[in-house]
Amino acid sequence: MSLIKNLLIAIRPKQWTKNLLLFAGIIFSGHFLDVNLLIRSFGGFVIFCLLSGAVYLINDIYDINSDRAHPIKKNRPIASGVLPVPAALSFAILFSIISIIASFYFNYYFGLCALIYFCTFTAYSLLLKHFVIIDIMVVAIGFVIRAIAGVQSIRTPGLEIEMTPWFIICTMFLALFISICKRRHEIILLDSQASNHRPVLDEYSTAFLDQMVAVTTSATVISYGLWATLSKISGEHRGWLVYTFPFVIYGVFRYLYFTYKKEEGGAPEEILLKDKLLLGNIFLWLASIFIILYFGKK
Repeated sequence: MSLIKNLLIAIRPKQWTKNLLLFAGIIFSGHFLDVNLLIRSFGGFVIFCLLSGAVYLINDIYDINSDRAHPIKKNRPIASGVLPVPAALSFAILFSIISIIASFYFNYYFGLCALIYFCTFTAYSLLLKHFVIIDIMVVAIGFVIRAIAGVQSIRTPGLEIEMTPWFIICTMFLALFISICKRRHEIILLDSQASNHRPVLDEYSTAFLDQMVAVTTSATVISYGLWATLSKISGEHRGWLVYTFPFVIYGVFRYLYFTYKKEEGGAPEEILLKDKLLLGNIFLWLASIFIILYFGKK
């Protein structure tokens, strides 16, 4: 039982909140009330949770030495030794094979998204995270892949779902914003030992990251505004999505508050789960989206 418990910790279920992005496809396409498509969307979510768990295991195996020198990551099951490397590797291979095979049973394009995600983040764990700026961009691309996969998971014969460019752009900038805030927290947490943990961290500074935060904050808000006003969905509902704008601005500012005032930007999944105001804001945003798309006058 201890092996299963440590395995569950190692695949980081708290971070599965990132995979909730797969539901964006069914929500914004207007098919959320279709039970069959909702089941497909949930199945896609499960597959990506399993796939991301495999990636986390691979990452922790590769980073075992540096994690042992980290003040927080040293407590991870693989770094602390409570989850043996052979067992972790075996489960990583098993999870990746099962999830990729299952993804192709959905359809070819969803399977392709799953395969690209796995290959991209395996490459990230082994190599790409050691290149300045590229490391942040790859993490952001992972969110874009999730968003695209969410649309592909519900694509069936006779059902064509449009994916607007502004949705992809907004997702990209939001992911960059969160990734940069996370990197900034890591630099502050590790201080002078940052480069010892990961050499690429020496290429960053808080001033440099602050400039990147400023750019991505503005780009996130603007791209959402453009999506809300220019997308086909917005046209069908006569621009009502613009009224969801205050929730987006508050959410961004609230996250900046945790990053700069509380210095907690390093764990977005924990902030999301523990902050009642942020959770309430997301709930109200989703509720307003749902009302506009499913009950608004067309």
